Amino acid sequence: MEPTGAAAVIIGNEVLTAKVVDANGPHLIRRLREVGIPLRSLEIVPDEVDVIVDAVARARLRAKYVFTSGGIGPTHDDVTVRAVALAMGRKVVRLPEMVALIHEKAVDTPTAEALRLADAPEGAVLIHQPGSWYPVLTVEDVFMLPGVPQLFRTQLDAVLSRLRGTPVHLRMLYLNLGESAVAAVLDRVALDMPHVAIGSYPMFDRTLDYLVKVTVEGVEKDAVEEAMARLLAGLPAGSVLRTE
Repeated sequence: MEPTGAAAVIIGNEVLTAKVVDANGPHLIRRLREVGIPLRSLEIVPDEVDVIVDAVARARLRAKYVFTSGGIGPTHDDVTVRAVALAMGRKVVRLPEMVALIHEKAVDTPTAEALRLADAPEGAVLIHQPGSWYPVLTVEDVFMLPGVPQLFRTQLDAVLSRLRGTPVHLRMLYLNLGESAVAAVLDRVALDMPHVAIGSYPMFDRTLDYLVKVTVEGVEKDAVEEAMARLLAGLPAGSVLRTE
């Protein structure tokens, strides 16, 4: 079966050592959900070529689209391009179009380090975006995005505008009973309707007015509504505080 959905690889020692709190992973999760592309996995790895190679290779096996965050730049720890090239069995080449952009942007003659921004896996293409000189680097549905959150977000928007997903319909129930009291009903509906995803999330915050939040989601609105109806019919009387 051909891989579907997306997978992400967040790259950076700074994330794993708590020097920086990752903002790109959560943002990617939200944006993919908004456009209806399921996220299959998200992995955080250090700035080590072999580890990145393994992570990208795994991501490509499980998903159609792969997003990387971080490791794109002119310094010694920016090794994402080389790692992606290795994971895909390609050489690293210098893109003339990117070299021209760097020269155009630079005030003085670009340094050898600055020109590293023009390196890419062989066969890579650039996706340009309005209002920014720095394009998205992509090769065979692997999108190499920068780690700086502001740049990551604008480049992600440029990519997602080109991809097609299937929006998910979501309904929620808030219950005043614990999971053990409602598990049998949830199990029965989930088994009868495997094409609808049912989630159960207990809450331990005493300031909330509910004990369990149940989510019902799927790509077919009618199926989601049917599952909701079955749950409402099967749950103990008075246990549903509200629905959304």
